[in-house]
Amino acid sequence: MVLKCSTCNTNILAKDNFVKFFCPNCGEELIVRCSTCKTLGNTYKCKKCGFEGP
Repeated sequence: MVLKCSTCNTNILAKDNFVKFFCPNCGEELIVRCSTCKTLGNTYKCKKCGFEGP
């Protein structure tokens, strides 16, 4: 399985620091964030419920 950043679509296995968590609103969609998007505060959007977060 290839995990990609929910924001920039980068393969996060190529990065050394990333997080994955379920959407804080619906709890159903897996959100994956690379270190670059976390540092820059780029927004992500849940594909299930449309929730947007930093």
